[in-house]
Amino acid sequence: MPTIVLSNFNIFCAVMGGFVTLYGLVSHFAKERLYMSEPLIAVCAGVLFMHGTKWLRPEEYTLLDPMNLEVTTLAFTRLALGVQLVLAGVQIPGKYLKTEWKSLAMLLGPGMTGMWVASSLLMWALIPNLTYLHALAVAACITPTDPVLSNSIVKGKFADQNIPVDMQNLIIAESGANDGLGYPFLFFALYIIKYVGHHGDGQPQTGGGHAMAYWFGETWGYVIIMTRKWIDHENSVVYPVVLALFIIGTCGIIGTDDLLACFVAGNVLNWNDEYRLETEQDSFQPTLDMLINLAIFMWFGAVCPWSGFVHNHGRIPFYRLVVLGLLILVFRRLPAVWLMARKIRQCHNLTHTLFMGYFGPIGVGAAFYLHVAMEFLHLVQVDGHVREDAEDLREVLHLVVWFVIMCSIVIHGFSVPVGKLAFYFSRKVELLADNHPKLKGKDYYGRGEERRKSLKRNMSVSGPQSGLPLPPKSVRVHATLPDAALESGESEFSLLPNHAGTRARGT
Repeated sequence: MPTIVLSNFNIFCAVMGGFVTLYGLVSHFAKERLYMSEPLIAVCAGVLFMHGTKWLRPEEYTLLDPMNLEVTTLAFTRLALGVQLVLAGVQIPGKYLKTEWKSLAMLLGPGMTGMWVASSLLMWALIPNLTYLHALAVAACITPTDPVLSNSIVKGKFADQNIPVDMQNLIIAESGANDGLGYPFLFFALYIIKYVGHHGDGQPQTGGGHAMAYWFGETWGYVIIMTRKWIDHENSVVYPVVLALFIIGTCGIIGTDDLLACFVAGNVLNWNDEYRLETEQDSFQPTLDMLINLAIFMWFGAVCPWSGFVHNHGRIPFYRLVVLGLLILVFRRLPAVWLMARKIRQCHNLTHTLFMGYFGPIGVGAAFYLHVAMEFLHLVQVDGHVREDAEDLREVLHLVVWFVIMCSIVIHGFSVPVGKLAFYFSRKVELLADNHPKLKGKDYYGRGEERRKSLKRNMSVSGPQSGLPLPPKSVRVHATLPDAALESGESEFSLLPNHAGTRARGT
């Protein structure tokens, strides 16, 4: 007689397989019609299966030990980031790091520094009893732009219609490179906390000089510079996913920067652009990428400390977390990009600058650096116990970083569908106003009847009658049949050939 074995392994496989199967049935509709992001859907599934049905049990998987849960999450994030970063390096054009080094240098140098400082100032102002040094440590975790969430924004139907290709490539390259460059920002604060904070209690050597020596020696001299040595002779022959596993393992053994190594390896593998062109139609890499993304974000939905956001013994009031999350999404990246816009070739106009400044999502990379910091601070001990200031920082890190991650997943995940919906309804309202006799001629949304008549008149006149060259066919259709375009619900961008994200001159 068969018996029912409700082991955690059996339940996990059934839940994960069932979710991916059901999602596959509606994935095209969800992504191409509703513009929903995979990470947002996966997080919602994780919350449902963990807190609703109790089918996911992360604490039982890790033997009810919080440290085991942290180590498991750290390993999971390393795996997801490693694969994503190699694929990101392969996706961008050949020799991209060489040809676009100026734009990347601005984003990775002054850009990351500006994001780090802006985030730390917001945290210092809004989190009670938080020193600025501790704020720098927390801000360093959310400084890198997440490659997983970025991919969901710059790939797909919406991106093809509205985001210029050169900006897509820049966002992918930046999100790939700056994940590995988050180490110096994080360990600058952590080493000072360890050797200077609380007078360096529990450490054999103390003082700012020792802190800076460790920061330069271990972070720059070993973690960053040694990265290049371990990828040179392997990347031309190893398949990207296996290459990611190899680099994660070897760099993890010697303690160097596996994230930066993965991205550089993928880019060098595609240095002549041959690999990208050969595998452009291959479906294995995108499929594996989707499986890893769904799994990691479902795990995030399950392990995120949802109750701690509200019940944290008054350490950080919930309303302050909400305000902090919103302000970080607005002011963490936008001021830095705004100031550097003239130096970034891909920021052609104000719209592009605002897009670059807003879409800097926070996700898997932040979770990775969170658990790196938690592991480091756990070793800052006095008489066998975690030092008081380190334990307080661990609590703040755990709450703030997870909350900001979830804010980014939700807000960036809904940005595209909400924007498309608002655009659609504004067009419908304008169409109704134009056709209504009492409302006709009123200026709604800054575009009145006179502007529409002028548009039709200017764009329909061509050739010998005006002395102007004949516009492209698709532009003439857009100008002479605007109501048809409005009724179809298409945006103005989608009717313009090879000018994604920009309007034709004269409109």
